[in-house]
Amino acid sequence: MEPFTENVIRVIKNIPSGYVMSYGQIARVAGNPRSARQVVRILHSMSKKHDLPWHRVINSKGEIGIQDEELYFTQKSRLESEGVHFKGKNRVDIETYRYSPDCEDTI
Repeated sequence: MEPFTENVIRVIKNIPSGYVMSYGQIARVAGNPRSARQVVRILHSMSKKHDLPWHRVINSKGEIGIQDEELYFTQKSRLESEGVHFKGKNRVDIETYRYSPDCEDTI
């Protein structure tokens, strides 16, 4: 497994309950700020295998980016069950719920 992939998995696993991170933020913390799309691919292909809390990853606007209706509602309900409140239909106040780890502590 590539070091960046390992770092992404580690970062996502360390997002605490009730907090979120964006794809781009994860890419930056994992060591490659221009790889937000790669974070999406890693989440898609490795969430089950590595038991990743995928529902804690949102886009940079604070929105759920999933188009599939069932997965959208799964993600929203999981976040709500952790105490994350939504503004409107699908937007999280990212400043309130953003997890900002120390890079050294995460990777």
